[in-house]
Amino acid sequence: MGGSEIEILFFAGIAAFVGYRLFITLGRRTGNDRQPFDPFKRRETVERPRSSSSDDNVVPLPLPRAREAVQPQAADNLLSKVAPGSVLANGLTAIREQDARFDADAFVEGAKAAHELIVKAFAEGDRAALKPLLASDVFSSFEGAMQVREKHGQIVDFAFVSLKETKLEVAALRGRFFAEVTVRFVSELISATRDAAGSVIDGAAGVVREVTDVWTFSRDTRSADRNWKVVATA
Repeated sequence: MGGSEIEILFFAGIAAFVGYRLFITLGRRTGNDRQPFDPFKRRETVERPRSSSSDDNVVPLPLPRAREAVQPQAADNLLSKVAPGSVLANGLTAIREQDARFDADAFVEGAKAAHELIVKAFAEGDRAALKPLLASDVFSSFEGAMQVREKHGQIVDFAFVSLKETKLEVAALRGRFFAEVTVRFVSELISATRDAAGSVIDGAAGVVREVTDVWTFSRDTRSADRNWKVVATA
């Protein structure tokens, strides 16, 4: 289990789909306002009333553990379920061959924790938590959105309810050393943006929405830094 613990550790340590290609308006805007990214409005959105038990279905964030010696595993459970010879299987194998400590199952668990952490940090305006998680251009999109929100005195009421599905879609080496893994998340969350007077101007208070994110994580396999960063979303 050393490989799994290391992968979970570096995801939790980096604070792990959030987007320089998704720009929509936060709250009300004028003709001079930019269109910042809003991670609470994404494709395939389904709304339903919040149930009384939804708060109990939050994905736990793994706690950091002491670094241990890593022993390569014979096979990943997740990899064994992927069709042999498929693009995904070949990509995961290529990453594993370049980085013997890579474990697909542990990567997915870390990605789940990172997904929840990122959307929460954005809602809270926590730049310190976001910056090490995101590529510079992705962080710039978050920064712009938070600045607009703060300029207008807006706050976000946010609750992460559950993560319904996590699926690896693409894995590959870009060039020889840069590992990239694209993950599809289907989550349930509640978000409502309020103006300075406390009125809801975007989203819906108390309404659970199902949203789909597709994030690409990347890291340089040559680096001693085990952290992955979000480099793209769709």
